[in-house]
Amino acid sequence: MRQYQQFIGGVWRDGTGPGETDVLSPASGQVVGRIRHAGIQDLADASAAAALGFAQWSRISPLDRSRVLRRAADGLRTRMEEIADLVMTEQGKPLSEARTEVAACADVIDWFAEEGRRTYGRVIPGRHPDQHLEVRQVPIGPVAAFTPWNFPLSQAVRKIAPALAAGCSIILKPSEEAPGACVVLVDVLVEAGLPGDVLSLVLGDPASISRTLIADPVVRKVSFTGSVPVGKHIAALAGAAMKPCTMELGGHAAVIVAADADPVAAARALLPMKFRNAGQACIAPTRFLIHQSLYDAFVAALLDGAAALNLPPLINPRRAAAVSALVDEALDRGARLLLGGGPPERCRYPATFLADVPADATILREEPFGPVATLQRIDSDEEALEIANALPFGLATYLFTDDARRQAYFADRVDCGMLSINAAPIALPETPFGGVRDSGFGREGGMEGLAPYLSPKLVTVHHHRGRRTA
Repeated sequence: MRQYQQFIGGVWRDGTGPGETDVLSPASGQVVGRIRHAGIQDLADASAAAALGFAQWSRISPLDRSRVLRRAADGLRTRMEEIADLVMTEQGKPLSEARTEVAACADVIDWFAEEGRRTYGRVIPGRHPDQHLEVRQVPIGPVAAFTPWNFPLSQAVRKIAPALAAGCSIILKPSEEAPGACVVLVDVLVEAGLPGDVLSLVLGDPASISRTLIADPVVRKVSFTGSVPVGKHIAALAGAAMKPCTMELGGHAAVIVAADADPVAAARALLPMKFRNAGQACIAPTRFLIHQSLYDAFVAALLDGAAALNLPPLINPRRAAAVSALVDEALDRGARLLLGGGPPERCRYPATFLADVPADATILREEPFGPVATLQRIDSDEEALEIANALPFGLATYLFTDDARRQAYFADRVDCGMLSINAAPIALPETPFGGVRDSGFGREGGMEGLAPYLSPKLVTVHHHRGRRTA
C-alpha cells in the first residue's frame, strides 16, 4: 500500500492535517493507498514555495523552460507502464485506455514546450516619432490548480504544462480518489530539471484546500476542472479575491444523426466515444437525437455493439448508485429500457440506453456521468438544434452528416464550445478545449490554453530628442 505525501519546497513530506483518506481500487474495493491530509502550515509553506519558485522560473528563458518540459515528456513515456498501472488501479479504466492517457499527456507537454517559446509581444506604432509603444506577454504569477479523478494525469498535465511553459509556478491539488499518477508526474518533472519550488502537490480536504489557496494573496490565478456546482463555488471564491480563473466543467453532450448520415457507421463511431472510461467523461455523448428515417437502423447497430461490451468499474459505489437512480427515475416516469439497467454491482453498471424518456425526467437535465444515454427521434434539423441548445450546458456536441450546408448550419447555430462532425477528435494538444454557459469559461489546449497564464503588459516610452543619457 502506497503512503502518499505532500510535495512542498522540493521535498516529499507527510501532511500535518488532522485527517486521512484511503485510496480504494474501484475494481477490488481494496485499500491501495493512504493520504495524510495537508494542514494549514503545509498550505502556507506551499504558498511560500510558489512565490520563490515564480521569482526563479519566470526569469528563466522560454527556451530553457522548453528544454525542461521536453525532458519531462520523454520521462512520461519512459515510465508509461508504471503510471498506466497506477491509473488503472486507482481510477478503474482499462490498461489500454490508461496507456493512451499517458501517451497523450506526453504529447501535450511537448506541444506546450514549443508553444511557450512563442509568447510574442508586439510593437504598436506611436502617434509621433518620439513615441514607442510595446506590449509584453508576462507570466501571470503563481497558479492554484484543482483536478478531478476521471482523467487523473491528463487533467493535471493540461494545467501544469501551459503554466510552466508561460513561466508560472503552480500548486496542484489533485483528487484524493486517484493521486498516484500526479505523484509520479511531479517526480518526472523534478528529474527533468524543474526547480523544486516551482511545483507543489497538496492532498487533503478539498473544501479547506481550495478555500485557503484561492484566498492566499500569493496565488494570482485559479484553474479548476470538475462538476458544475463545485465549479460555480470555486469561481465565486476566485471572484471574491479578484482572481482570473479557468473553469472546465460538466456537459450533457447532444449527438445529432442527420437524415443523410450512415446510421450504422455513426453508431459504431459513437460506441467507443460513449463508453470510454465507462462514460465518465465530460464530453461523453449522452443525448442521442436521431432522424426518424434512420432511427431503427441506428438503434439496432448501437444495441448490437453495446451488448458485447465489458465495461470497467465506475470510480466508486456512490457514482454507480447515482447513475442507477437516474435510470430508475426515468423508468418510473415512463421511459423504455432498450439495454442494460438494473441495480449496480458495487462499482459496476452496464451499458444502458433509454428511449421515450419524458421531458420531466432528471436524466434529460443532469449529466449522468456514466454508461447511460437517451435516444430520441427527430423530424428536422431545426428540432434537433432546439433540443441540443435547450440545456444550460455547452461543452461538446456531435454531428453526423456529409452535407456541407448542414454542417455549416449547425456549426453556426449550436451553442457549445466544441463541435465534432463525423467523429472528428476534439481533445488534441493543439486545439482549444472548453465550453460555454454552465460548462465553464476559458480554454485548455491550443494557443488559447496558454493565454490565460500570461498577462499583457503595456510599456510606453517617450524619447527626448537631442538629450544625452548616461
